[in-house]
Amino acid sequence: MKTFVTYFHKRKEEKKMIVVKHVVVAEIPLLEMVESDIDHQKLPTVLFYHGWGSCKESAMVNGYELAKQGFRAVLPEAYLHGERKEGTLNEEAYMEFWQVVAHSIEEFPTLTDYYISKGLTDPNRIGVTGLSMGGITTCALLTQYPSIKTAVCLMGSPAPVLFSRWLLNSSWAEGLNIDEANYQAELEQLKPIDLSLQPEKIAGRYLHFWHGTADNTVPYQPTLDFYERVINEQPEAAKHVSFTSTKGAGHKVPYESSVEMATFFAKRL
Repeated sequence: MKTFVTYFHKRKEEKKMIVVKHVVVAEIPLLEMVESDIDHQKLPTVLFYHGWGSCKESAMVNGYELAKQGFRAVLPEAYLHGERKEGTLNEEAYMEFWQVVAHSIEEFPTLTDYYISKGLTDPNRIGVTGLSMGGITTCALLTQYPSIKTAVCLMGSPAPVLFSRWLLNSSWAEGLNIDEANYQAELEQLKPIDLSLQPEKIAGRYLHFWHGTADNTVPYQPTLDFYERVINEQPEAAKHVSFTSTKGAGHKVPYESSVEMATFFAKRL
């Protein structure tokens, strides 16, 4: 483990220091951000998942906002990204997108078990969040792990099957040689992690969505449609689901939305 940078911020009129640590858990590199004076305490912990083609360092502003709220923020490096990169990610790597998401889902308990075993994470106060691919991962994790108490999806999708179909009909996929049989088989594999197909798995947990209305990378409307459907058709399971948007915003999370995300966890985790 290596502590390599610190940030300062003020809270309650006191100067606090946030430490940023580089940690490797079972060959998974991550950044951990936490206030120095509570570093060794058992804390509510939030995992933040970065987007496609990015890296854990790109998510540090989000980790910083979470740490300011007294959380232990854990920023994993996604499979095939950053320190785990094995080559160049490009459009031909479409089929690898869901492999990356699958790795994050599989690795989630490895990371949480590590921090719980060290006495650093409260097992009853674990949250997940992420942007774009990380938002997709966040929603998928809710289908698999009831231990997650609170989640925030930033410009992601709760419907990987629908999103995958949209991708293959978008300009992004032009020129790709997709085998139809393999593609249909992949759609079947996505169904178990598709929150839109099993919204009852929200199970009354706190779940917040933010999405820009002009997002052309992960479309805004399907996520809004999901939100409106679940609060009407699954009122008990979705009683704590909320949604905000930024008019005209594209595929980029504004700083204000990162603050909103951290504030949501402060109130709901």
